[in-house]
Amino acid sequence: MLAVGKAACGMALAVERHWPADKPLYGIALTRYGHARPLERIHFYEASHPLPDRAGEEASREMLSAATALRSADLLLALISGGGSALLALPAEGISVEDLRQVTRELLACGATIQEINAVRKHLSAIQGGRLAAACRTNVLALIISDVTGDDPTHIASGPCAPDPTTFQDAVDVLNRYDIRPPRAVLEHLVAGVRGEREETPKPGDPLFERVENRVIASAQHSLAAAAQVFQEAGIRPAILGDSVTGEAREVAKVMAAIARQVRTRAEPFRPPVALISGGECTVTMRARGGRGGRCGEFLLSLAIELAGLAGVYALAADTDGLDGTEDNAGAFVAPDTLARAAAQGADARRLLASNDSYGFFSTLGDLVVTGPTGTNVNDYRAILVLPD
Repeated sequence: MLAVGKAACGMALAVERHWPADKPLYGIALTRYGHARPLERIHFYEASHPLPDRAGEEASREMLSAATALRSADLLLALISGGGSALLALPAEGISVEDLRQVTRELLACGATIQEINAVRKHLSAIQGGRLAAACRTNVLALIISDVTGDDPTHIASGPCAPDPTTFQDAVDVLNRYDIRPPRAVLEHLVAGVRGEREETPKPGDPLFERVENRVIASAQHSLAAAAQVFQEAGIRPAILGDSVTGEAREVAKVMAAIARQVRTRAEPFRPPVALISGGECTVTMRARGGRGGRCGEFLLSLAIELAGLAGVYALAADTDGLDGTEDNAGAFVAPDTLARAAAQGADARRLLASNDSYGFFSTLGDLVVTGPTGTNVNDYRAILVLPD
């Protein structure tokens, strides 16, 4: 059993609890620093996220070695969740972890989608993009918690057990699109791949995937359905707007604010009280150095500015793994008096949004949502509550 991602230890613990005590079980779980849980039969490791480090490299090498040692009568049970792309930090030959860190840092800051980022990661990795499944000679069952829009296994943790439809040329195109200049070793590796001098990742239709099953067992839609039930039981109509909302966080907020305003002032397309619920993964393009916060905070700060204190509208946005960006919060709250309270404390909402400092804004107000690591990861969760007069 090999588990990787922010939910790795929770998934591994479930296996331990249900695996027969008299049956052999060998396992490795790799998760983010601070997300580990005690395990008895399975070895666990912690590594860096969202930037890879040497701890991740060492654990990933051990996982690949374990998969390679499997015989035809064995089973590889892969437990995969979001965060695995950074944690599985086993670079291709000739590339260092420091090279991976540099490329990852620039990709995360440029506004690229997770699909674009992972197209690059797969082609710099010795274990992602289906390479883990290709390394073993036995049946593979991958149970997956999805943290990406569309729930395609190839994009979750960069698809270690899934076929990869992207190419070396796609990876080069992403770097060119965002004007990213990678380290020399990375550039040489990708150029060699485009020339056919490096082995491509396994593609859809490859016979090796006849013995591999990728099964998504939890997703953003599950979280939205659970939230809808909570609101329903509280006498508030839930309206699920979609589990795959993407785009720049501050721009998505403008659209959501317009919908909330229409509901509040026109009772269209829903009559209050209603909870507008959505999931998915927005992006943040860093426009200034020193910004703090993540997608959810940026969304909420932009939402507060657009709502401009509209009465009867409240909002929450949080990452279901418990961490929004690189700070210690899952997300934050917005209320009708958010901007007024901020102004009273000298916090300029527009200036802080321009500097990507949503964390500074909401921490000043004491309106951060702090949960700690949740042990799961099904992407972002947003709820806008619109009340009647």
